[in-house]
Amino acid sequence: MKRLPLRTTLAAALICTAVSVSAKNLVVCTEASPEGFDIVQYTTAVTTDASAETVLNRLVDFKPGTTDIEPALAERWEISPDGLEYTFYLRPGVKFHTTDYFQPTRTLNADDVVWSFQRQLDPKHPWHSKSLVGYPYFESMGFKSLLKSVEKVDDMTVKFTLNHAESPFLRDVAIPFTSIYSSEYADQLLKAGKTQELNSKPIGTGPFIFVRYNKDAQVRFKANPDYFRGKPPSDNLIFAISTDSNVRQQKLKANECQIALYPKPDDVKNIRKDPNLKVDELAALMTSYIAINTGHKYLSDVRVRQALDIAFDKETYLNTVHGKGNALIAVNPYPPTMLGFNTSIQSPPRDLDKARALLKEAGVPPGYVITLFTRNGGGPTNPNPMLGAQLLQSDLKKIGLTLDIRVMEWGEMLKRAKAGEHDLVSTGWGGDNGDPDNFLTPLLSCEAAKNGENYARWCNKDFEALITRARNISEPAERAALYEQAQVIFHQDQPWINVTHPMLFTARRNNVEGYTLSPLTNNNFATTQVK
Repeated sequence: MKRLPLRTTLAAALICTAVSVSAKNLVVCTEASPEGFDIVQYTTAVTTDASAETVLNRLVDFKPGTTDIEPALAERWEISPDGLEYTFYLRPGVKFHTTDYFQPTRTLNADDVVWSFQRQLDPKHPWHSKSLVGYPYFESMGFKSLLKSVEKVDDMTVKFTLNHAESPFLRDVAIPFTSIYSSEYADQLLKAGKTQELNSKPIGTGPFIFVRYNKDAQVRFKANPDYFRGKPPSDNLIFAISTDSNVRQQKLKANECQIALYPKPDDVKNIRKDPNLKVDELAALMTSYIAINTGHKYLSDVRVRQALDIAFDKETYLNTVHGKGNALIAVNPYPPTMLGFNTSIQSPPRDLDKARALLKEAGVPPGYVITLFTRNGGGPTNPNPMLGAQLLQSDLKKIGLTLDIRVMEWGEMLKRAKAGEHDLVSTGWGGDNGDPDNFLTPLLSCEAAKNGENYARWCNKDFEALITRARNISEPAERAALYEQAQVIFHQDQPWINVTHPMLFTARRNNVEGYTLSPLTNNNFATTQVK
């Protein structure tokens, strides 16, 4: 679920410098400001780390460093033979956070689970309209049509009834948008007319308790002494927001933070030369792409989209922006390690003459201006956004197009792209559950085109039918065959310029223990400490 971001201010860098370090503190130099803490309203990785991986929990989790499911708030579950009913048995005695703004009177029960899902599912729910942006992940994943009911069986048992079988459902309920909230806290806020505080003063059952947030500066948490998996070894967790990768690296070397997220790939070699530092790397489930707004003039013509794709020198882009060996050129919407990746599809060769001919056939006038939205700081899927944009600009100039580069803050860029203001938008995605559906449905489905999360605004009924069928069956070989067919349609229609599948890097002090890099790109520090 995740859009992978970055933004930059001098103030953030200075605050990062000012954070004190002690044996019981863990300071992480992060790459961007979270949009808020009500995770169901957002899809970005930085917001996930600051809410779902700290404050909140879900019914099930992914085992650290894997895409395998393990119990979390539910200690066990049962699935009916027809795959339509999932019954979750809750873990007893799980405590919600106690803060100066909320003192729980009971432990987790079925009411909290039902509230967390019904809020997103039921338009008549008293909290449903309180989200100003809707529920983008829930909607894009088709949960509105998937869930028939979410019912309390007893205080510690919840039954989900589906309208149709959904193969990745159990993995889906480990994704941040299914996080479990305190219905008691929600009732308190609703009665007080302070519903907006769910997004600014979060309450959960997670390993860390929210303390305060200074936008563009830092987020502070303290360890939850009552966490059901045991108190985290770090008494305090500080996210020091420093959007410049070079600043994060400097702070790491000075021990002003002990973990620095997303170093630039070309800096990794030098970081490894420092005897006090380490770099973790992983071929994570990530893709970077340029979405083409198929609702805009000329870009609605597949010939124009194909021309853009074959004009872009992807090999030069990879070597210049990522560095050789630090990424793969993307052919399909998700990485080749995943189920159903179609190996028979090949990227067409770069061909400027053919690109010019396609533009002429489509009636595109010489010098036509196309806008590209890109962010103002680099992250794992795009380490150097401005350089990448300039490379594309140079390539498109060779086929007679003018690229107008619009650089903006990450959250603003996504907001405007969701509204469809862009011609092209350079973005990326980190898979949230290890299933191909998690790339195809939230990024390319017709439902996602309606709510704007599908930035290409592309809705192909044949593609939609294939990915829907694939979700409804459990046999891996059958699912793989359907995904292979879907990728053929995607390739023929060209709603994206596929760019890369990057490596994921995190730098840390060599006395940091208990940190595990995740293929799902999330960062969880519940077991991390400075020795």
